[in-house]
Formats: sequence, structure tokens, C-alpha cells
Amino acid sequence: MINWIARWFRPAAASTAAAPIVAAPQPSVHAQYAAPAQQHGDVRTVFYRWLAGPPRDDIVPSTEKLILEEFKRLVEAPQSASDLVPRVPAVIPQLLRSLRDDSVSGAELSRQLAQDVVLVAAVIREANSPYYRPAAPIKTIEGAIMLLGQNGMRMLLARVAFRPIISNQPGQFAHTVAPQVWRQSEACALAASMLAPANGANPFEAYLAGLLHQVGLIVAFRLVDQIYTGDALPQSDEFCAALLADSQLLSARIAALWEFPVTVSNAIEQAGAQDAPALARVLDQADRIGMLRVLVDAGKYSPDDPFVLQHLDPAALAIFEKLSNEEH
Repeated sequence: MINWIARWFRPAAASTAAAPIVAAPQPSVHAQYAAPAQQHGDVRTVFYRWLAGPPRDDIVPSTEKLILEEFKRLVEAPQSASDLVPRVPAVIPQLLRSLRDDSVSGAELSRQLAQDVVLVAAVIREANSPYYRPAAPIKTIEGAIMLLGQNGMRMLLARVAFRPIISNQPGQFAHTVAPQVWRQSEACALAASMLAPANGANPFEAYLAGLLHQVGLIVAFRLVDQIYTGDALPQSDEFCAALLADSQLLSARIAALWEFPVTVSNAIEQAGAQDAPALARVLDQADRIGMLRVLVDAGKYSPDDPFVLQHLDPAALAIFEKLSNEEH
């Protein structure tokens, strides 16, 4: 488990030992998929099927049943997913703690950042991105910190920490889909942080929820790589509904396991549900925006396709268009 996350949000948090997978009692294979995953199921299912590639007619129901049952076991024992998570740069925990301390100077942050040349490059690249549009090129860490500010630095460090969790995956299917899932997670996180202020949600918590909300789906693809030898993924309506619902629940449980703020794990679990709290509503809308952005950028749809526009109100459309110019 990534214990530094616990220390970031709660300094005295205790680590949780990984437990073996224990099979939960199994209901009928599709009986327990959750309603929240259906609220924008059209977009989510289209996105999953696009990730999965061309459909095949020769995938038998027993294959779907096996995958869903094994994935359900992981959902019931989320500690086991920690074995699939890469380590993060060692300097990240120190930096995140420093960013919580208002007394830490920019010079001290620069000194800490300088310990990791990859992180230095990422910070300077971020500061020069179209999102910040500096009047003159940023060439030093000090200049980047001044431009990004505390919240910008927190978002950048969260992204650097979680990129390998999502984007660097072995296995036939996980390796293929991971880059696109990471792009969607980044787009969702940015959209959520933009939507949050007007909707009474915390922008950084919204950003974290956006980055983390697809980790369950990545675990699902990792599992498929381990137990399935076929060259095409199941795509039936029932399979998609069950897999997407359980991946959403697993993401929420992993967030809780890693001791993220309860508002973040609750938002991931409740996204798409009726009467959901503000952060969950923000995440739900940002999720759609991020998926549609990736689908359009990949050429699946044109920006003015009715399927795209019907899912975007004016505020969401403005963010959708803004994301087309982001380079992260």
C-alpha cells in the first residue's frame, strides 16, 4: 500500500497489512451491479468498448462469468490490489508534507525538488504549458513554483505520483489500454477541478478523485491478463454493466484503503447516484467530459457529433473545449 498517502492526510495513520484474497459469497453473476454506473452508462460503455477494441462473437458466457466472479473477489478484498501498484518517487512524500506547511519557503521547496531530476523537468514543463501561459519561458524551479502556486504544485505532484499507477502496466490488455485510461484520468481530474468551485466542492479533492477514479478499471484489465488467454475482451451489455460498476466500487475502496479523505472515496463510490454530494456530482460530470474528450481526440467522434453534445451542458462544453488545448 502507498503508506505515504496516509501520512500526507493524517500524520499518525497506521499502515494496513495486505490480506489474502478471500472469496465472498457469490450471487448471480450480474445481480449486484450498482445503479450509479448506469446513470451515464452510454458514455462509460462506449468508452470501455472503445478501449476493448473490435468485438468478437465467439466469447462464451462462461468466460464473462469467470472474469466477473474473480473481479468480484478483488472488490471484496481491495488490499490485494496493492500488489499491482508501482512505487512512487521517494521525494514525493516529503514534498507533499512541505506543501501542507505554510511556513516552508519556496527556496526549501526548490531544494527538495532538486533531488529528483525527472520531477524538476516535469515541474518546468508544466509551468510552460498552455494551461498557465507564462509571459516569458520559465527556466528555473523557483520561477515554476512562483507561477504554479501551492495548489498547482499539489496537483502536479499528485499527477506525477499517480501516473505510473495508471499508465505503466504490463500484460497484453492492461498495457494496451493504460495510456488512454491515464489520459482520461488526467482530463477528468482537470475538468473536476474546474467544475468544483461553482458547485461547492474542494478543487484539489475533486482533482484527486478524478485521478484515482479509474484505478479499479486498470486492476480489472490486470486481472484479465492473468486469468484469460483470449485475444478479445467481452463486451456484452451485461458484462459491461457489471464490470464498470465493480470497477467504480473498487476504486472507491482503494481510495479508502489508502486513507484518502473520506470525501474523495465517497465521491468515487457515489458518482452517478441520485442525491449524491457535491463532489460526487462534480466527478460524475467530469468523468463524462474526460471520456468524451479522449474519444474525440482519438477520432471516434467529431466535436460536434450529437452523441458528444447531448452529454454536455454549456458549462461542461466550455471545459470540454478548454481541455483540447491542454498539454499535460
